[in-house]
Parts: sequence; structure tokens; C-alpha cells
Amino acid sequence: MASSPSPDVQALSYEEARDELIRVVGELEQGSATLEQSLALWERGESLAARCEQWLIGARERLDAARSGSAGE
Repeated sequence: MASSPSPDVQALSYEEARDELIRVVGELEQGSATLEQSLALWERGESLAARCEQWLIGARERLDAARSGSAGE
């Protein structure tokens, strides 16, 4: 897994990060970028994917906490 996302990626919502990741993947799939551009896109994609994963882990933790709280009632 990638290291922690860059600061500008950290500010993105899940939806924003996901949408940008989709755009980045599309650009990479086109294959028209130079090697340098492709590497930069790849790195950005890794950072965006890590941000999405952070959001999903947080959502799972909140769900687990909610389930535990309602089970204790």
C-alpha cells in the first residue's frame, strides 16, 4: 500500500478522491502520456487510492462502533 496521501489529497472527500482516481485511471489507460506524465499520474493514483481506503476504513469503524453500541442496549 502507498504511504500516506499527499496533503492536498488529504482534504478530499471520498467522492472527490474516487472521481479523480477514475479520471487518472482513464488517462493512464489512454496511453498517450509521456513516461514522466505516466509516473506522476501513477503516483497521484496511488495517493488517491490510499485516501479512498482511509475513508472506507473510517466508515467501517463507525459502523462497527454503531453496531456495538446498539448491541449493548
